[in-house]
Amino acid sequence: MTKLQTAKNETVKEDSSVEPAIPQHSSGILVGRDLLDATKPFAVESTVKSWWHTLSVFALLIASLISAGITPWWPLRLLFSIIGGLLMVRAFITYHDYMHGAILRHSRIAWLLFRTYAAFTLTPPRSWRKSHNYHHGHVGKISESSVGSFPVMTTKMWRNASLAERLSYRVKRHPLVVLFGYITVFALTICLLPFLRDPIRHWDSGLSLLLHGLVIGLIWTLGGFSTVLFTVLLPMTIASALGSYLFFAQHSFKRMHIFSPEAWTFYRAALESSSYMRLNKLMQWFSGNIGYHHIHHLNMHIPFYRLPEAMTAIPELQTPVSTSLMPRDIIDCFRSALWDEEAQRMVSYGEANKKRVADVRK
Repeated sequence: MTKLQTAKNETVKEDSSVEPAIPQHSSGILVGRDLLDATKPFAVESTVKSWWHTLSVFALLIASLISAGITPWWPLRLLFSIIGGLLMVRAFITYHDYMHGAILRHSRIAWLLFRTYAAFTLTPPRSWRKSHNYHHGHVGKISESSVGSFPVMTTKMWRNASLAERLSYRVKRHPLVVLFGYITVFALTICLLPFLRDPIRHWDSGLSLLLHGLVIGLIWTLGGFSTVLFTVLLPMTIASALGSYLFFAQHSFKRMHIFSPEAWTFYRAALESSSYMRLNKLMQWFSGNIGYHHIHHLNMHIPFYRLPEAMTAIPELQTPVSTSLMPRDIIDCFRSALWDEEAQRMVSYGEANKKRVADVRK
């Protein structure tokens, strides 16, 4: 371990409760606002690169879905459908960055392209932006609200919760909810529920559901169920499941930290409540570098294609808490269900219940 890393780790230990008004850290170590300022040079996009990444992924996506629809041999249709699902994840990241203002902010063509994309893929701008912006401002904070994210309870909140509240919490964080994110996250949470609550404000959610349904109906009429399966249902299921899990794992992992409102800061939430997901080069490309999530939360205006560059250039960003798509890490993410304020770590339901029983016996 380098002297720089040692000094940084000692700083984190000293700062495990409430961050002081004047950061106490070794000279030369960037923290807080200084660290954010260090990322600002990377929040400058190349318009040419932004358009290249955007147009290329949409061209590949359309080509793969058309191929999945017209290829006569079903194994090839399946292959194109899987590729289409992975490309949908990358296409969503370009939309995600556009909505953050990281790429193509002032382009009317991009405005039309991304809103057309959103209308057909169950990601209406009003609902998604509202919940996602809330998520960025509250991730890692102990709160009763779970707007824009999967909920996280403390063990104390869990003990005081009613049976119905516990059941609701477990359902919302269940692996099947993530696996079937096409329905549970995108169709239901992002579209249907906001539209039912406020149809005037969230009219685009209703429009997205309608257009998505019309596309399914049209393709079914023209090409039959198998064509719908390979061009819409399967790729959307793959993209939604992978996207939902990436989002879940980025804020629900073994060594993450949750803070009280008094101890919470934007900078600590980015670095300690957001993970870095280790991916191979291929999955890194398909996921649009969203695995560099700690950097994205520190500065959401960095274009996705510059996130690796920022991590390489800034030493303080190079030792994040990480996870991966390996089975062991996936299990750990789902087991990390509750925040234990006394132990200052995530625990499973079983651990929380054992501790409760032990406390009662005392």
